[in-house]
Amino acid sequence: MHKGHPIKKKRWRNLDLYLLLIPAIIQVLIFRYWPIAGIQIAFKNFSAKKGIWGSSWVGLKHFMMFFQSYNFWEVLGNTLTLSLAMLLFSFPIPFLFALFLNRLMNARFKKVLQTVSYAPYFISTVVLVGMLYSFFSMDSGLINLIIGKMGGESVNFMGKASCFVPLYVGSAIWQTMGYNAVIYIAALTNVSPEIYEAARIDGATKLQSILHIDIPALLPTMLILLIMQLGQIMNIGYEKVYLMQNALNLSSSEIISTYVYKLGLQQARYDFSTAVNLFNTVINFILLIIVNRVSKKASGSSLW
Repeated sequence: MHKGHPIKKKRWRNLDLYLLLIPAIIQVLIFRYWPIAGIQIAFKNFSAKKGIWGSSWVGLKHFMMFFQSYNFWEVLGNTLTLSLAMLLFSFPIPFLFALFLNRLMNARFKKVLQTVSYAPYFISTVVLVGMLYSFFSMDSGLINLIIGKMGGESVNFMGKASCFVPLYVGSAIWQTMGYNAVIYIAALTNVSPEIYEAARIDGATKLQSILHIDIPALLPTMLILLIMQLGQIMNIGYEKVYLMQNALNLSSSEIISTYVYKLGLQQARYDFSTAVNLFNTVINFILLIIVNRVSKKASGSSLW
C-alpha cells in the first residue's frame, strides 16, 4: 500500500495551527504593512480630495522645505540633546539598579523595593506631567515651598528652558527604572549560585563578584538593549514633551515628534509632516545598522 511522504503528513497534521495564524497574519498585513504605502505622501502634493494615489508628485520638495526652515537646526538639536541625555542617564540606571537588587540579602525588603520601583511605570503620561506641575509649580509647588522656607526665591522650573531636559529625564528615570531593570534581573537569575559560592570560597569580595560574574553575565543583554535604543535615538514620543511644553521653554522643548504633530494634525500639512517623519525614520535606520555592525565586530553580540 502506497504511503504518503512523512513531511507532507506532518504539514497536514498541523493544519489547524496554521489556520489559527491566519487572523494574526491578516492583522499584521493590514495594520503594519499596508500603511507603508502612505509614505509616498512625503513625495506628493497631497490633496484629500484626490487621495494618496491621485495627488501629484513633487519629489523632494517637502524635504528641502524642512532642511531650509528657520528652526531646522533648533528642532534637530533639541531632539538629539534630549535623546542623548536619556541615553546617558536613563539607560545605565536600570543596569545599576538590577546589580543592587541582586546583592540584597533581605528577600522581603528586596521584593518591596522592586515593587515600589516597578509601580510608577503604570502611571499615565498625563498624570505624570500633572505631578511634575504639582511638585515644581512656581506658586504652590512643593519644591518652591521648601525653597521659600529656606529663604530662597521661587523658581519657575516648568517655564525655564534650561530645566526642561533635567525634568524630562529625571521623571523618565523615576518612572521606568524598575520596569527596565526586570530584564537584567531575569538575566542574573540564570547565573548559577555555585559560581557565587566558588567565588566566595576563593576569597572574592562583593565588588570582584560584580565585576567578574554579574557584569559579564549582563553584558550581552545590555549590548542588545543599547543597540535597540541607539536605533531609536531620534524617535522620542511627542505626548510627554507636548504636555510639558509651553511658550517659555519652547526653545528647548520643540523636537521632531512635536513638530510633526503640530504640522500634521493641527495644521493638516500631511505631506510635509510625513516627509519630516520619514527623514527621522531613515536616520534611525542608518544608526541601527551602524551600531549593530560595530557591536557585532567588537563583542559578537548583535540583533542579526
